[in-house]
Amino acid sequence: MAALELKSVRKTYGNAAQEALKGIDIRIDAGQFLILVGPSGCGKSTLMNAIAGLEDISSGAICLDGEDVTQVEPKDRDIAMVFQSYALYPTMTVRENIAFGLKIRKTPKEQIDAEVARVAKLLQIEHLLERKPAQLSGGQQQRVAMGRALARRPKLYLFDEPLSNLDAKLRVEMRTEIKLMHQRLQTTTVYVTHDQIEAMTLGDRVAVMKDGEVQQFGTPEEIYNDPANLFVASFIGSPPMNFVPVRLEAREGRVVARVTGDTGDSQVDLPELDPALAGREAILGVRPEQIQSAHPADNAVPGILTRIQVVEPTGPDTLLYAEWNGTKVCCRVAPGEAPRAGDQVLWRIDSRRAVLFDPASGRRLS
Repeated sequence: MAALELKSVRKTYGNAAQEALKGIDIRIDAGQFLILVGPSGCGKSTLMNAIAGLEDISSGAICLDGEDVTQVEPKDRDIAMVFQSYALYPTMTVRENIAFGLKIRKTPKEQIDAEVARVAKLLQIEHLLERKPAQLSGGQQQRVAMGRALARRPKLYLFDEPLSNLDAKLRVEMRTEIKLMHQRLQTTTVYVTHDQIEAMTLGDRVAVMKDGEVQQFGTPEEIYNDPANLFVASFIGSPPMNFVPVRLEAREGRVVARVTGDTGDSQVDLPELDPALAGREAILGVRPEQIQSAHPADNAVPGILTRIQVVEPTGPDTLLYAEWNGTKVCCRVAPGEAPRAGDQVLWRIDSRRAVLFDPASGRRLS
């Protein structure tokens, strides 16, 4: 295991006309699980390849266990990588695929056999050792690819979207397997994905990337509950955060956001907001579970009276959709509490957890 530190890592192509990485600064401790998440083209795979040594960087430094490995050849960095395509040798058995890297390093046969047995037991593929890749399912092939990396016991593991070729059910199963494996081995891991569910469930630390920059770096809880900007708030969360355009107004020494429902205007109190922000336009961000629904007769606490447009059962909960200020809004409720489409509902926001963004820059206002 080893700590990983990226210091102002930049990557440019063609006379610096295209900058794929724009000064990446990340540090994780030994044994931590880092997720690089973002949309296609954000630079996460380029950064992964740079860590592995498969891609030269233009400036900055990559340090592993305190040693600068920026100029070190890939084979000498003591890093194991699991690819999206599995990259198994089709003519070799599972046993031979797992053992291949150890044989290249001229590891004694007794040690190779012990490592193959250890990894096969860990990944529950002992019964597959004599089969070839063509005889395996996608999930089994992925386990073999992981086993080949695990057999080496390197300082750092890199996973490049390893589950993207699997069906939805198998992705969930393999996600659990990867998390259990990390909990057992406590290996330092960097994992690239565009799937924010994988990011939230697997990582100790998450780096949300866009256009070659890290938009936010923190724990999954920090990323979800305290997004740094509009992009992070919109990318992380399923269903995504609601974004409602509002005007901020001053009322009796506090700031409120004006919201229009079916029966006219209502207001959302924002007691902790800087009074200097009153008078400006903003984007009110609130997650579906931060909105409560009640019967219109339950008016002890002010709310926003709105007619339900769509009811979407998902099994463990039900999603309600309505419209505020001309914008679709989603509320998550328990199945037994769900009204019907067309019913009027009084919506209440947990304003302590709501966030505000600047409409032009997307930066966080509160």
